[in-house]
Amino acid sequence: MKRVILFLATNVAILLVLSISLQLLGVDSMLAQNGGINLQALLVMAAVLGMGGSFISLLMSKWMAKRATGATVIESPQNSTEQWLVDTVRRQAEKAGIGMPEVAVYDAPEMNAFATGFNRNNALVAVSSGLLQSMNRDEVEAVLGHEITHVANGDMITLALIQGVVNTFVIVLSRVVGHFVDKVVFKTERGYGPAFYVTSIVAQLVLGILASTIVMWFSRQREFRADAGGASLAGTGAMIGALERLAAGHSAPLPDQMAAFGIAGGMGNGLKRLFMSHPPIEERIAALQARG
Repeated sequence: MKRVILFLATNVAILLVLSISLQLLGVDSMLAQNGGINLQALLVMAAVLGMGGSFISLLMSKWMAKRATGATVIESPQNSTEQWLVDTVRRQAEKAGIGMPEVAVYDAPEMNAFATGFNRNNALVAVSSGLLQSMNRDEVEAVLGHEITHVANGDMITLALIQGVVNTFVIVLSRVVGHFVDKVVFKTERGYGPAFYVTSIVAQLVLGILASTIVMWFSRQREFRADAGGASLAGTGAMIGALERLAAGHSAPLPDQMAAFGIAGGMGNGLKRLFMSHPPIEERIAALQARG
């Protein structure tokens, strides 16, 4: 709950800073000319659409993850593997200082795992059946440690916050660009002409693509931290072994809405790398080796 309150407080603070900055720069008066945009109303709309949507997705993350993957939560372990999973997650959660997450398994041949949830004391950690079949227990334990570290670091909330902030800026800036093109270039005197709407849509698409590179950069950095956490909880050798197994085996990203939360991500070079939620596995292994 503390992190959720911090999430909301940070969003309010960002809105205030953005509002004051635009007023000092005279943008508010420029937008209001000739029946234009009310800056305060624009900021409220941007917050509702940008931050509000991100916050709702965060609150629904566990439900959406279970629905998207078909993950089955282990209520009462039915075999030794399920019992081991629950016991391992419990031990790691206690060591990390968080509440016991729900533990789930989902049916998929690919090796992957994920953690999600709006509260670090009420999260969900899930692994694929393919991962359990392809990795030994030391490697699975390292993967679980990786996911527990995501939860302990509050990565789900932080990622949602960053996504909400960039969404807000994209919505505001796209309207400002649309206003400028419509009023200055096309010289519309009253209300807004087609140029405002067309330019705003195009600007929002372009700015949204650029903003996603910021979110993905943060996502890649948190993977390095989660790998280090997994190494601390299960051993560096086990974490490196798990990553090598992912590199050599058949892994695949999770559904789009959850891709950033899995241990395995897509691959890409050049510009495509900017939109990757995970760093290349060889870089993650090198980072662990450098830790010693």
